Amino acid sequence: MTGAVLVTAGCASPIGVAGIGTPSPGPDTGAAGVVDTAGTMGTVGTVGTVAATSPATSTPETSETPTAETSETPAPPTAVDRPKPDPPVRVPPPKVSDHTYVFPVKDCRVTYERRLLVLPKTTIWAAKGCSFVSPVDGVVDEVNVKNRWKPSTDRGADREGRFVTVIGDDGVRYLGGHLDTVAEGVRPGLKVNAGQVLGRIGNSGNARSTASNLYFAISWKADPSLWWVRRGMVEPWDYLDAWREGNPTFSPRAAMLAVRKRTGAAPGCVTLCASKPQPTPGPTRKPKPKPRPSQPEQIPLNGGD
Repeated sequence: MTGAVLVTAGCASPIGVAGIGTPSPGPDTGAAGVVDTAGTMGTVGTVGTVAATSPATSTPETSETPTAETSETPAPPTAVDRPKPDPPVRVPPPKVSDHTYVFPVKDCRVTYERRLLVLPKTTIWAAKGCSFVSPVDGVVDEVNVKNRWKPSTDRGADREGRFVTVIGDDGVRYLGGHLDTVAEGVRPGLKVNAGQVLGRIGNSGNARSTASNLYFAISWKADPSLWWVRRGMVEPWDYLDAWREGNPTFSPRAAMLAVRKRTGAAPGCVTLCASKPQPTPGPTRKPKPKPRPSQPEQIPLNGGD
């Protein structure tokens, strides 16, 4: 009976001869019962201990830890040598006149008004003694070498003090006033060129209480009695800007003709026309003749008869 049991047990479980162990086929229990956690089967008799190896444990695949994608640093842009530009092409200003103009103050630092102040003229501030020059080729028209202005009368015809006017070859009249002196030899009828010195800047006329300056005005030729035309009819600052900044052909002729057509060649005075009123002298009375002393009576001394 014991042998039968052993044979049966030997068929039912992987138990070999005492002292010889066979490897366990795995966690399958087979027909003998439950396998203990130690890997040995319950003792059947005292045949021996079965050494069972623990079932092979499969190592789980290690999942790769996701790592943050590293942003690739962009490569620095490749330096490109830009071609050097060609030098600017200097285009001369458009030629709008056959005449060449120059700024009327030469070789001096100046400032001037660019807006209308009572009259259409401008005041060019410059140091005393700076040169007033003809702005264009032309002929001298009027010359005043004497400062006749007086504050007591303030006559309009005298307000510019010493002055010179030029009738340009363009048909425009140019006035330079408040001069300190008129250049020697400058007289009516003298042919002058653009840039020729006509006088020295000062503060004659009604500018005697101000800094030295040039009274500059543009108009047209008129009779000297129409002194209000001489003192300015065309706003001059746009032309001064052009002559000073490099456009020597910008001409005031068209503007002058337009104003003259609108006002007439001999317009009446409308601004700063009256002089200061002068007191009217009273009637003169003839002095009464002084009475002559009476002659004493003559008494004859011959005694008579």
